This record gives sequence, C-alpha cells and structure tokens, in this order.
Amino acid sequence: MTRRFAVTFDYLCPFARNAHEHVLAGLQGGADWEVTFRPYSLVQGHVEEDATAVWDRRAPFATPGVLALAAGVAVRDRQPEHFAATHRSLFAARHDRGQDITDAEVVRGALERAGVDGTALLGSLEEGEVLAQLRAEHEAGVEAHGVWGVPTFIGGDRAAFVRLLDRPEEDPGPSIAAVEQVVDLLEGQRNLHEFKQTDLPV
Repeated sequence: MTRRFAVTFDYLCPFARNAHEHVLAGLQGGADWEVTFRPYSLVQGHVEEDATAVWDRRAPFATPGVLALAAGVAVRDRQPEHFAATHRSLFAARHDRGQDITDAEVVRGALERAGVDGTALLGSLEEGEVLAQLRAEHEAGVEAHGVWGVPTFIGGDRAAFVRLLDRPEEDPGPSIAAVEQVVDLLEGQRNLHEFKQTDLPV
C-alpha cells in the first residue's frame, strides 16, 4: 500500500540534505511512497514576532535561503520532471560545493546543472506568485503541525523533526529502510514523543 507523507526542506540545512537525499534515493529505487516536499524557511523561523517577515522585506530574495527555496518550489510545481535533479543540485551547491545560495548566479548554475533554464525560472520569481506560495506553505506547516525546523516528517496528524546522520549509498535499500523506519515511528508509536541520542556516534 502506498505510504503518504511530507517532509520539509530548506537548502541551508545539512541534515535536510541527508534526509532528502534518502527520500529521493528511495523514490528512485522504487519505494511505494507519495511524498510532498514542503518548504520551510529557517531564517523566517527565527524572525521575532514583531519583526518584518522575510516575505515582506524590500528584497526578500536577499534573505539567506529564500531564493533557493523559491526556485525549488517553482520547479516542483512547474517542472516536476526536473524536481529531483534540482533538489539534489541546490543541496549540493550549498553543502558539497560550499557556495552561497543567496547569490542568484549560484542558484542559476544549480538549476542549469539540473536541466532547467535558470534564467527563465529566476525571472519568473519576480512575479511574486512563487514567493506567495512559499509563504503559504511555510505558514501552513507552522499552524497545522508546529513545524520549527528541517527536516520535519509529517504523516497523518503527527510531525517530527528528524536527523539522519548518513547519506545514501549506491544501493537504495538502506535509504528505503531508514525512511520507512522514520515513518513507522511517526505513524505507529504515538506514545513516543522524544528519542534523542545524547552524543554523536564516533
């Protein structure tokens, strides 16, 4: 039976990169999942209540992470056949290449490497529709599930922030198993509220 769940992302976070690479590897490996990829701005999550929201700033795309998030959302909704490659490419620009994803040229390059016309897509962001969509999804996650970070897995009426420490292997089996374990805990262990290792494995 198809498993349906959502997972939040912000390209700034290395743990989001790990989790999303596992999800993408599982999907590519044939996992019977229906996954919703939901943006969440880490910078907006730290904005004080009485301060200007990132979406309302004069130059919202100058806020760290927002331009890349908007680009990811635009590809997800308008060119879904390129989303997996774009998702990987934007994470890689930040965490493998060490690039500044606030820079439009960096984001454009990541899009081009994923087979997307970066100039056209970035130009379309100026219309404001994608930024409004990003805002709506961020705020919906906060309101409905109390989302405060990435990656947050959402299944049914439960949500949990999860850190996976490794990245996918060539064999998608371990990625599928890791994600299934997360969703099993989320959906099946309703009495488990927090399970956190006290130190990092050596």
